Amino acid sequence: MKQLGLRALVRVALMAIGFAMSGLVWAHHGTAAFETNQMVTVKGTVTDFIYLNPHVQVHFQCKNGKGEMEEWQGELTAPNKLNRAGWTKHTLKPGDEITVSGYQLKSGAHTLWIRKLIGPDGNALQLFED
Repeated sequence: MKQLGLRALVRVALMAIGFAMSGLVWAHHGTAAFETNQMVTVKGTVTDFIYLNPHVQVHFQCKNGKGEMEEWQGELTAPNKLNRAGWTKHTLKPGDEITVSGYQLKSGAHTLWIRKLIGPDGNALQLFED
């Protein structure tokens, strides 16, 4: 009887953890942290391209209005979705010149939710699968 009680307790605990984590997953995919009513566009040079789950990241440097270098980062969708849109882990490389448009964090941090990316060849890269 004690063993049955312990198993039930473990199941309840695992279910509680699962429900708690599911809330975090939904919160993670929200847009509340981004200023979605204003698109920001910056031109810069790729410093790092991280092609890993859960979201691909592009790190780049650009000059601000004063001519000073700033570090920026942008977030894209998951690698498997970009694969279906024609991307690979070699699509962007350090040194590539890019133009990125997206929604900036409301905090003003140099982080964008990328909605458009012009690659080093001057063409827009497809961000979504057909």
